[in-house]
Amino acid sequence: MASEIWAQQKISGRVITANDLDVTPTLVVNISSGKSLLSDMSGKFEIEAKENDEIRFVKEGYYRIDKKITGDDFNSPLNIILKKMEIQIPEVKIKYKPTGNLAKDNQHLNESRKIQSLKSDLENYMKSPLYQPLPNNAISKTFTGHDFNAGQVNVLGVLSAVVGLVNKATKPKITKANYNETQDFLKRVKDQINLGFLKKYGMDEEQIDSFLLYAEKTRSLAKRFRKDFQISDVEYELKVAFAEYSKTNKLEGSKE
Repeated sequence: MASEIWAQQKISGRVITANDLDVTPTLVVNISSGKSLLSDMSGKFEIEAKENDEIRFVKEGYYRIDKKITGDDFNSPLNIILKKMEIQIPEVKIKYKPTGNLAKDNQHLNESRKIQSLKSDLENYMKSPLYQPLPNNAISKTFTGHDFNAGQVNVLGVLSAVVGLVNKATKPKITKANYNETQDFLKRVKDQINLGFLKKYGMDEEQIDSFLLYAEKTRSLAKRFRKDFQISDVEYELKVAFAEYSKTNKLEGSKE
């Protein structure tokens, strides 16, 4: 019994950045037990742990921090400070080396007079007003047959309008998700959505959790879908978010 009570202890604290301006949630993972959660918008967290457990703090754009729990950590809150990653500026390579000969260098680096003239003419044309009216893209009545729909009610149009009004009235109102609602939504995504396409890119559970946080932040998933959870819609939004995420993080999928 004493062992079980000891195993159920919790540690708490707050995650902040160096300037304390980034208030997006941080992923807190107990590497030893596999449990994870998101800090709230002020960085506060509370997670189950025991002595010698390893707790990891992950936030996009910051260096991750691993903390090994000691007995003293249960007596006072932890204060975790994340350091922002440096942005690497790609090296600029100059393919042409000037020779010092002005005539030769100008010929290589400058555009030809024909190209300059063409660009100038195109720019003037695009800025000029439209003097001639655009043609009406329609078939002359001379070549059309009798319109049997004239004077008739468009039944399909009326039904479509009615269905649209019903759907609008029955769909839940979109509201901002709080911390617990966001947590529940992300758990539902992991339980019900097939995330196999992420594993093809060699992503482990930690990286998948980090991506889901990115998708939630950029696509407002919990706000839009937690009350109306349509699997196909959520899958589409995840893939849209991943298209940008994979470019930023330079992910390459496995070849089948």
